[in-house]
Amino acid sequence: MAGGGSQSSYGTVAYNTALVAAYLGLNSLLNLTNKWALGVYGLSFPLLLTTVHMAFSFTVLLPFMLRPSMQQQHKDTLSTQWKGIVAIGLYMACNVALNNSSLVWVTLTLNQIIRSSIPVFTALLALVIENYRPQKGETAGLFLLTSGVITAVWSGSVAGKPMGVVLCLLGTVCNAAMMSTSGRVLSEKLDALRLTFYTAPVSCAVLLPIFLRFELPRFRTYLTEHGWETGSILLASSIVALSYNVVHYLMIQQTSAVTTTVIGETKIIGLLLLSAFLLGESKAFTLRLSIGCLMALVGFAFYSYSKVSQQQRQQLPRKSSAPGRTPKSKESPMRAADSFDEEAQEQQSLLHPDSGSK
Repeated sequence: MAGGGSQSSYGTVAYNTALVAAYLGLNSLLNLTNKWALGVYGLSFPLLLTTVHMAFSFTVLLPFMLRPSMQQQHKDTLSTQWKGIVAIGLYMACNVALNNSSLVWVTLTLNQIIRSSIPVFTALLALVIENYRPQKGETAGLFLLTSGVITAVWSGSVAGKPMGVVLCLLGTVCNAAMMSTSGRVLSEKLDALRLTFYTAPVSCAVLLPIFLRFELPRFRTYLTEHGWETGSILLASSIVALSYNVVHYLMIQQTSAVTTTVIGETKIIGLLLLSAFLLGESKAFTLRLSIGCLMALVGFAFYSYSKVSQQQRQQLPRKSSAPGRTPKSKESPMRAADSFDEEAQEQQSLLHPDSGSK
C-alpha cells in the first residue's frame, strides 16, 4: 500500500512538473512566435493573426464541443450567459488585437513589462465599478509594480515607438476591463476551452470587418510575394495558440487560477531573457530599463503573495462552517480576475491567447 501511494505521489509530481513546463514553454513560445512573425519576419497584419488564431481554435474545438453530452450544457450556458459572453468576446478581441499590434512597434521586453501592470488597471477599475479597495499588501505591491512599469516604459520607449506603447497600454486596459467585469456579467465560471469556443465567434465578428477594411489590400500584395510561407506561419502559430489554451485549462484544473497567475511571473522573467538572446533585444536592456523590470517583478511577486495569503485566510471560515452550507459572499473583481489570467486568457489569450493572448 505504501509503495503504491509513493508511486502515485511521484506520478503526480512528475505530471505537475511536466504541466508547468508545458505551460511556461507554450506561453513563451506563443509570445516569441507572435513577436517574430509581426516584428522580425515582417508579417505586419496583427488583425489577421488574431482572427486566424481564434477561428482555428473554434474550428478544432467544434467536433469536441458538439458532442451530444455537451449540447444541453451549451444550451443552458448560452441562454443565461450570452450577454456576458458577448461582452468578454468584445474585450478579448480588443485586448489581443491591440497587444499583437503593439508588437509591430515595440520590443517584446517592453511589451511584457507594460502587460505586467494588468493588476494595477484591474484594481483601479474594481475601485470604480464595485468600490473594492485593495488590502495594504496588495496596495504596496501595486505601487511598486506601477513604479517599475513607468521606469521601464520611460527608458524602453527609445527601443520602440510611442504608437506601440499606446497600443500596448490600451490592450492592457481592455484586459483589465475584461477581468473587472467578468465577475459581474458571468454568474457561471467557464473553463478556458469553453470560454474560447463561446467567445471566438464574437471576437472574429468584431475583427474581421476591420481586417477587411484596413489590412486586406496590403495582405493581398504580401501574399503574392511570400506565398506558402505566410500560410505556414499562420498555421504554426495557431497550433501553438490552441495548445497553450488547452494546457492553460489543464493547469487551472490541476492547481488553481491563482497558482497559474503566480507561475506566470516566472514566464515574464523567462521571456525577458529569451527575447534578449533570440530576438536581439539585449541592446534595449539599459540600466534604467533593468531597474524598472526588477521593480515591476518584485512588485508583482509581492502583490501575488498578498493575494494568495488573503485568499487562504478567506478559506478558513469556509472549512469550519457546517457541512453542506457554504457562506455566500460577493466575489470581488480582483478575485474574479484570476480566472481570466492574460496572457490567461494571456491570456486568454486568450487567451487569456494571450492569446495570446489574451
